[in-house]
Amino acid sequence: MRRFSIPLLAAAALSQSALADVTLPKLISDGMILQRDQPVKIWGWADANESVTVRLDGKLIGRVTSPTGEWSLTLPAQDSGKAHTISIKGNNSLEVKDVLFGEVWLASGQSNMELPMERVKERFPDVIAAANYPTIRQFNVSLDYDFIEQHQDYPKGQWVAATPQSVLKFSAVAFFFARDLQQKYQVPVGIIKTPIGGTPVQAWMSEGALKAFPTYMDELKPYQQPGHVAEVKAADKAKNDKWYGELTKNDLGLQQNWQQPDVDDSDWQTYQLPGLWPDGLLEPKEGVVWFRKTIDIPANMAGKQQKLMMGRIIDADQVFVNGQQVGNITYQYPPRRYTVPAGLLKAGKNSIVVRVVNSQNRGGFVTDKPYWLGSPERHIDLTGSWKCKVGATAERLPSDTFVHYKPTGLFNAMIYPALNYTIKGVIWYQGESNTGHPSDYHALFSSMIQDWRKHWHLGDFPFLFVQLANFQQFHQQPVESGWAELRQQQLDTLSEPNTGMAVITDVGEWNDIHPLDKQTVGHRLSLAAQHIAYGEDVVYSGPIAQSAAAMGNSLVVSFNHTGSGLKIKGDKLTGFAIAGRDGVYHWAKATISGNKVELSSDAVSHPVKVRYGWQDNPENANLYNEEGLPASPFELAAK
Repeated sequence: MRRFSIPLLAAAALSQSALADVTLPKLISDGMILQRDQPVKIWGWADANESVTVRLDGKLIGRVTSPTGEWSLTLPAQDSGKAHTISIKGNNSLEVKDVLFGEVWLASGQSNMELPMERVKERFPDVIAAANYPTIRQFNVSLDYDFIEQHQDYPKGQWVAATPQSVLKFSAVAFFFARDLQQKYQVPVGIIKTPIGGTPVQAWMSEGALKAFPTYMDELKPYQQPGHVAEVKAADKAKNDKWYGELTKNDLGLQQNWQQPDVDDSDWQTYQLPGLWPDGLLEPKEGVVWFRKTIDIPANMAGKQQKLMMGRIIDADQVFVNGQQVGNITYQYPPRRYTVPAGLLKAGKNSIVVRVVNSQNRGGFVTDKPYWLGSPERHIDLTGSWKCKVGATAERLPSDTFVHYKPTGLFNAMIYPALNYTIKGVIWYQGESNTGHPSDYHALFSSMIQDWRKHWHLGDFPFLFVQLANFQQFHQQPVESGWAELRQQQLDTLSEPNTGMAVITDVGEWNDIHPLDKQTVGHRLSLAAQHIAYGEDVVYSGPIAQSAAAMGNSLVVSFNHTGSGLKIKGDKLTGFAIAGRDGVYHWAKATISGNKVELSSDAVSHPVKVRYGWQDNPENANLYNEEGLPASPFELAAK
């Protein structure tokens, strides 16, 4: 006979007891918001054939047993109103409290949807201070991925109501969207937040949807092999450790303590901040450069805590004030908002030193960003003349393999666990990471939308997305553009039923892939929701080109979504280019006639194609409707 020790028997009994407990997914938890006015599923896990009872406010909803232990029951449709309690009883008893019924939206995509309110706090301080919205709630899904298994639950997460403190972690776009809906309909709004920065659309697609795209299936297959992910991550770590280790070892600035205020910088090169470091300063262009500036601090600032705004820096930085480090960020996108502690600044001469490390091409300081010390109302301008000196040079660091960008991984771990949760629709902001290969985006994105709808079993629920913002330098002449082509691919996706697109080519920032005006983005998404999801008769879109017709030496473009009429922002209509059969585009003279725009150019005698807003940064695109919504960029051939 096999014998067990008492501890083993006790452990076995505990294990059996734990298996018998009813458990719930993280989404089914205190403070959750459930979709109003339609049946919603409550689900969880129990022992095989364990009887599970569900009650809403004490009223029996139903009993269920499952041979597999995975159970579900459906709550009847409820309107919004009071808070509810859901009781679940099996071999144990659970209560889910403070449950509201309202509108539930899933917010997904990449970094511009992920960007939290904390990142826009300088732009919207009054909004944050007033963010007492107990019935606007967010469930944040943390980064997770799996290339093989579809996850049944999230490892963690909870529903959090919006307060001036908690709202800093809310998706800024989703918060402004939810606030608009709540103000319009006076109902609770729940946001399930799943976006992850830098992710391409194929990372959010199921393997089933991906089968139509062999290139991406081939990319997926190695990551489904045991040990491959660990090997890739280990190789990246070894590569990075070696590169940064050698750079640190070779950095003269660290060896000679260039961060100290008494360093002799008489042989340092003059540099005008902001801007990238000068051509020829580093050969090769990668490495570390030190920057320093001496400033005079008046007596009324000395000894006090001050804010240090260092704009944006490419790529990593360490910032020192009087020899003490006050800030460090390891990649280029976040704003450098540092705090100089009380007691560090003294009246008279003070030093600011910045160590900048860049692993690919030139680094430096992004223009048109704030560079000052003090407060927004009263500060010392830090732009202008600085000193700089090379600490060390290095060969270019090969890019990392961002494993979670690979196909299907995010769908399996971050979308699949939410598929039982009834939602009203999806808001989506993504595409920047597909601009390098835009030609297949429409096919990928449409397939993803169709596949999500199929998995959710909620019909063609509203799917609202954001077209890419304007970004990077404006070109004086018509050019080719991957960003413009991707916007066209997004525009083409409006062929899917119950989709809407927020055009934001007027609210981006040329020097920042993460523009701060997320309020306008959220508002334009909410207009689309009001019409598509809630049936309101509102103007929710800017003008959309429908057709182009050649008329002699002119081209006439017809638009819909013109609202109360087409209008120009500025003195004359710009942003249109036309081409003849040679395919060479020239800027066009443009005039509005009703819901049409007539185009011509002395350089094009027989135009057959038209483009509008066809640049990475189409800052000259100024066609709107009277309701103030911008026209979508587009490309059309004359019929």
